[in-house]
Amino acid sequence: MATAPPHPTTRPFGDLLLDFLAYLELERGLSRNTLEAYRTDLQQFGAWLGAHDQSALEVTHTQLTEFIGQLGTGERGKGKAVAPATVQRKVACLRSFYRHLRRDEIVDHDPTAELRAPRSGHKLPQVLSRAEVKRLLEAPRGTEPRGLRDRALLELMYACGLRASEAIGLEVADVDLEDGVLRAHGKGGKERLVPVGRQAVSAVRAYVERGRPRLVGDRAEVRLFVNSRGTGLTRQGLYKIVQRHAASAGLAGRMSPHTLRHTFATHLLAGGCDLRSVQEMLGHADIATTQIYTHLSAERLKDSYFEAHPRAHSG
Repeated sequence: MATAPPHPTTRPFGDLLLDFLAYLELERGLSRNTLEAYRTDLQQFGAWLGAHDQSALEVTHTQLTEFIGQLGTGERGKGKAVAPATVQRKVACLRSFYRHLRRDEIVDHDPTAELRAPRSGHKLPQVLSRAEVKRLLEAPRGTEPRGLRDRALLELMYACGLRASEAIGLEVADVDLEDGVLRAHGKGGKERLVPVGRQAVSAVRAYVERGRPRLVGDRAEVRLFVNSRGTGLTRQGLYKIVQRHAASAGLAGRMSPHTLRHTFATHLLAGGCDLRSVQEMLGHADIATTQIYTHLSAERLKDSYFEAHPRAHSG
């Protein structure tokens, strides 16, 4: 006699988690880092369920609210409170998990439908002015290979809004200097094409023709940006380059590699570029992520207004 399949409410949480992660990897193509974050968040949720003798398939909205509330305050004073931004990420993870269970008809209702995370009180990202960008891009001097590389790297990151991982992952074949376009490899293996401005094209050409060959030597290296040993630049190497030239430009402590990406987006919107185009160039899956730069642009407009308008400060 065949054994009946287990009732859905008896399915182990670990099985549900593995099914969900497989869906994220195979159907949505999420990156390894994102998958690991989902795994960690859901394992924490699973541990809470076990400690409270709850089933993931029978948990209620009220119980989920209790779980989220304890994250933000530290459960009964025993644990360290989780930062609001991290709590928001965990709520998003739970929503995605339960939407998946609902799609697969494992649950007939979604207990996260009305679940809310605390406000994170986001700080707006640091953005450079045009004059500050000019100082930074002019900081790498001379015609030595490293100077040519650093100038090309900074120019390209600002011209294209690249993430640090995208900049160090670029291959020589990803940049078309004739057509002025670049292929960036973004999160989840997604590729996008981004225009490259003339000054960045000029800087990259100088590096490729006169700097990179001297760094690479006889090695068969495909990465565009290399270190002094002729191998691909690391994230730590990129960070040191940015920090060194930021200090030379009088911007020490005010920026990271990601600051150039924020500055790219803000300057485009301030110059009249539409939000959808900026979203596509940044590689954002959700336009809501891009909308933060509209707030930055509004703040810059206000600053310019109060600096320039003759009656802005009148009593």
